[in-house]
Amino acid sequence: MQAGNPGGSRRPHRIAVIGAGYAGLACAVELAAAGRAVTVFESSKVLGGRARVLEWDGLRLDNGQHLLSGAYAELLRLMRLVDPHSDSLFRRLPLDLRFVQGFRLRVPRLPAPLHLAAALVAARGPGWRERLAAVCFMRALKKGRYRLAQDTDVASLLAQHGQGEKLRRYLWDPLCLAALNTPPERASAAVFCNVLRDALGGNRKASDLLFPAVDLSILFPEPASDWLLGKGAQIVRGNAIRRIELSDHAVRVDGGDFSHAVLAVGPYAVPALLPPEAAFDPLRAALQNMAHEPIATAYFRFAPEVRLPGPMLGSASGLIQWVFDRGRIDGHHGVLAVVISASGPHLDLARDELLDQLAAELAKLFPRLPAPHARQLVIERRATFACAPGLARPRNATPHTRLWLAGDYTAGDYPATLEAAVRSGVRAARGVLMPV
Repeated sequence: MQAGNPGGSRRPHRIAVIGAGYAGLACAVELAAAGRAVTVFESSKVLGGRARVLEWDGLRLDNGQHLLSGAYAELLRLMRLVDPHSDSLFRRLPLDLRFVQGFRLRVPRLPAPLHLAAALVAARGPGWRERLAAVCFMRALKKGRYRLAQDTDVASLLAQHGQGEKLRRYLWDPLCLAALNTPPERASAAVFCNVLRDALGGNRKASDLLFPAVDLSILFPEPASDWLLGKGAQIVRGNAIRRIELSDHAVRVDGGDFSHAVLAVGPYAVPALLPPEAAFDPLRAALQNMAHEPIATAYFRFAPEVRLPGPMLGSASGLIQWVFDRGRIDGHHGVLAVVISASGPHLDLARDELLDQLAAELAKLFPRLPAPHARQLVIERRATFACAPGLARPRNATPHTRLWLAGDYTAGDYPATLEAAVRSGVRAARGVLMPV
């Protein structure tokens, strides 16, 4: 299918968005909401990019576990725009970090900032000195408006503020891994502070956890696609764009001319699409040198009556970091999802070896658990960029005014999350809409 400027006029008005992940679809929705004609190109038949549905053992599950936060303002805004009933697509629960080893931090339904102080003071596991140090840590960050004079790694920041071993092991380090997908010793403290600012330092609802009750493609990509089609947009699936051509008046994509193009693909896929001109060399080099971190998700299927004490439980021993009870989240009873963020020794194991070890750890964590009768492993090797201190992330604008970038790796406050992807897509759209 070819899509471009009807009539072949010299100055086309339709905008091409290459990539139908959360960033690309957010960009397309923002453009269409402003009345612009859009064509979205997606290489896969499935929308969602790195946050998409997969089929396994007769079930529709996700290629990885994603949690939404009550602080995800842009994602929630666009979800409601394309589907006024989108609040029914997730379960909103107060923040409850519960570990099998006994630690628990629950945020009560109190007004901010009392909700966080009460949660830290009442946390089960650490002694009162550690809990007091955590309260002082958050107060110090708030006093400094969650900004650092100079970026450092998260481990150093926690040491500077006297955070004890238990709170590091059960709270700060797991939050860092879950949000930044980078080990605390190598993760940006500045970005971590941004996450703490919005998720814990904001109002009480911002700290809520939103568990998707549907798969990640239905959560936003498919409703966005339907909404876009209703606005006259074109969605071209199964069409991998290999090349684009730039001129002063247009961008040529898939045989059609467009006024602008937005590259909403992974950072590792962008360099091949950039024009060969020397002006793009610094951007190309920066993207080629960008390091990435993996996320491993293992699914285990048990009898439907198998249930865990909560929808999400943490573990601070072995390879397992989090276990999700899909039955409590989306009705897939008896399905447990095990998550391992960032790189580690698990990547050196063969597929069956890793699944065997994870199954053994599950049996140790939950002694009454029977043997699973099906299992699956999904490893996204380049799930996110490595969120290192001082990392210079590319801006949405490129050296050519008709070519823009969108993706969770672009410059912004957040690490590689769904909210970061959506924010980037919105910024790119607004950049395209801005008069030159």
